[in-house]
Amino acid sequence: MDFSIAVHGGAGIILRSDLSKEQELLYRTGLKDALEAGYAILEKGGSALDAAEAAMCTIENEPVFNAGRGSVFTHEGRHEMDACIMDGYTMLAGAVTCVSNVRNPVKLARSIMENSEHVFLSGKGAEEFAHKMNLEFAPDEYFHTEYRLKQLAAIRDSNRTILDHMKVTDGDKKFGTGGAVCKDIHGNIAAATSTGGMTNKRYNRIGDTPIIGAGTYANNNTCAVSCTGHGEYFIRAVVAYDVSCLMEYKGLSLEEAARIVVNDKLVRMSGEGGLVAVDRFGNITMPFNSDGMYRGYMKSDGSSYIGIFKDELL
Repeated sequence: MDFSIAVHGGAGIILRSDLSKEQELLYRTGLKDALEAGYAILEKGGSALDAAEAAMCTIENEPVFNAGRGSVFTHEGRHEMDACIMDGYTMLAGAVTCVSNVRNPVKLARSIMENSEHVFLSGKGAEEFAHKMNLEFAPDEYFHTEYRLKQLAAIRDSNRTILDHMKVTDGDKKFGTGGAVCKDIHGNIAAATSTGGMTNKRYNRIGDTPIIGAGTYANNNTCAVSCTGHGEYFIRAVVAYDVSCLMEYKGLSLEEAARIVVNDKLVRMSGEGGLVAVDRFGNITMPFNSDGMYRGYMKSDGSSYIGIFKDELL
């Protein structure tokens, strides 16, 4: 059977004028590395779940993306990371929020799914569980990047948050989340998502990423979805699950269901962002209503694509 993988690395106001050639290359290379990590597993007959986790770990390990090592700083100068993973075959899921020093939060999310009776753990308790599972931790310095420190310094004394990369301006809106969706040769699908949240966030704010049905969802009968955007809107719209519901209950195609949710429903709510999704046949869609989204896919038929800007049409 055919297999496929799609990934994203965030969405928002992403313009050519904002990225140097060097920065653009870093993003494209990061997306390519994540795709290849997952594809290598799928090509050998591995599971969609393993491929999604591998792709997500690659993104978490790449400092240019706001997940894992590249996570933004909170107001207190710390990192609070969220992640989620879901298996479309078993409908099992694991999620984690507000954790620090866990090298790969998506691995913790999967461990919660497979080694506990729970779905969602947070903060110190989640970190305690990670230690129990012998997951790898890293010191604060591993997650500290000069670029993220400059972002925090620019707005720390204000009441503002910014939603990710590049320029720190009043119009800066970039939603930094990494995600992957996969379909394997066995016909199973899976989704994984990870984020560092918002620069200068307070009060242990949680977005859509770790919430099943909002930022992440997978069901073998319909699709696997990983979202990136202004999390509050994605939570209210239950975006990932809504795509699945439109397919299951109205019989819509993956592309049409995702289009309605991202370009109609979210737009009416003033919600900005996008998603990557794959259905049980391996079809992929990557809609977004923002100026850009770091995105790409690879399929077993040899086709592939990597894009950043809005005018890079498939």
